[in-house]
Amino acid sequence: MTAQNSTQPRSKVFIAFQDNEESRPVIEAVLADNAEATAAYTPGLVKIDCPERLVIRRERIEENTGQPYNLQQLQINLVTLSGHVDEDDDEFSLSWGR
Repeated sequence: MTAQNSTQPRSKVFIAFQDNEESRPVIEAVLADNAEATAAYTPGLVKIDCPERLVIRRERIEENTGQPYNLQQLQINLVTLSGHVDEDDDEFSLSWGR
């Protein structure tokens, strides 16, 4: 195992959603659950970058909306993403590691 140099750039993953009413609780959930995530708002699009790993939790979205949420609904407003996808009924995550 090699020690990582703290000055090395950290790989980032990203996900982008249409900027609309359906995406806002998802975006809020992503930013709440990923302290290092940053959002860039452009007309009609919100791109969220995060170093190493980004997690979207069904439970957090349900807290924001007050309604049941199926993580498959992310696909409706998802524009693009980068990273390896791992998902189940409770979490959708992006990372470059395994």
